[in-house]
Amino acid sequence: MSHPIGTSQRVHERLVLLVLAAAQFTNLVDFVVVMPLGPRIMRTLSIGPREFSFLVSSYTFAASIVAVAASLVIDRFDRRKSFLAVVAGFTVGTISCALADGYASLLMARIVTGAFGGMLGGLALTIIGEVFPDERRGAATGVFMGAFSLATVVGVPAGLALANQFDNWRAPFVMLALPSLLSLAAGVLLLPRLDHHLQVARPNPLANFGATLSRPIHVWAFVLVASIVTGGFMVVPYLGSYLVVNVKIAEDRLFWVYVAGGGATLFTSPLIGRLSDRFGRFGLFACLAPAGGLMMLAASNLPVVPLGIAMVVTAALMIGNTGRMIVAMTMINARIDPQHRGSFMSLNSAIQHLASGCGAFAAGSIVGSAADGELTNFGIVGALAMGASLVSVALAAPLRPPVGEPQIVPVPANLADERFDAA
Repeated sequence: MSHPIGTSQRVHERLVLLVLAAAQFTNLVDFVVVMPLGPRIMRTLSIGPREFSFLVSSYTFAASIVAVAASLVIDRFDRRKSFLAVVAGFTVGTISCALADGYASLLMARIVTGAFGGMLGGLALTIIGEVFPDERRGAATGVFMGAFSLATVVGVPAGLALANQFDNWRAPFVMLALPSLLSLAAGVLLLPRLDHHLQVARPNPLANFGATLSRPIHVWAFVLVASIVTGGFMVVPYLGSYLVVNVKIAEDRLFWVYVAGGGATLFTSPLIGRLSDRFGRFGLFACLAPAGGLMMLAASNLPVVPLGIAMVVTAALMIGNTGRMIVAMTMINARIDPQHRGSFMSLNSAIQHLASGCGAFAAGSIVGSAADGELTNFGIVGALAMGASLVSVALAAPLRPPVGEPQIVPVPANLADERFDAA
């Protein structure tokens, strides 16, 4: 029978994970739902594609800039207080989107939302690294990253349905305001005190920033994440268009392709997280990364096939992409010193946003359009993405813990219990 304190700790861990995943779900839906709302927003606000592209890119740029700035000071504050402040700012941004009465106000609201939303994921992973001991950290990361799958399957379709029902692009943001407020309230009630890292003497912000960048293991981790994200975003943003114009999937049936992919990763993400805790993480990554790359190559060369085959290929691609990131982040989280974890994760968030933009831009420079509208050179993009996946295996090798060195477990069980009790 489990010790009562251990049981209490496990319950609190799950509640903390629920708060983090709920906040990330809202964040992801807010980011993704803007893109399919494009035609409605442009028509209502009387703007063109160029102005709309600013609405999309403003979020990413704001997220990158603020994440870099936050990396200078984030480790000087209690993780709980930082997370609550970020969720509060994100909630204000989301509500501002719902209240925006024109292009300028909506653009400012997207900048605010991106500034706080861009920090949310990295800060949540920091908390996971400090609340969950190493033997359960992979499973927790898998559940947390499953929020993307849930956003794909449930959040975005629900937002689009509301926009259609009320014939108003603001409706999805009104919908998101409620879970944002609930996540904030739940965080106030359930998150424990997370200030153990403050017991270490704090250097000035620039020195802390330099220390974060100077460690070779951190540099390897940044490059690994950049390779994974860049390769993925070379293929994924153009996959929908390729399936419609090249594979001849009816546009009104494309929804089912993404439902299948999101549903598959919703199931496999926690499973992959648990497998990473039970078996060697590098070995699992060395299997998932090439498999994900192979599926990107397959998807980018897919001929005209029935809907069912397109669903299977896309689902396999999403499983590989999501799975390799889960394992990579679990490996990384175990090798980051607690006193630098917040700074590292903030920089990591900025790198992910920049890498996603670079990947999409690079692919856009390669992909062309034939006279009949079909995309050309997409297979080349898939081959490059697969190459990036293979390179990522070599980049992940230095993140394995040295032989005989235990994984970092920054929060001892008894200390965690004291914090949960204090909360």
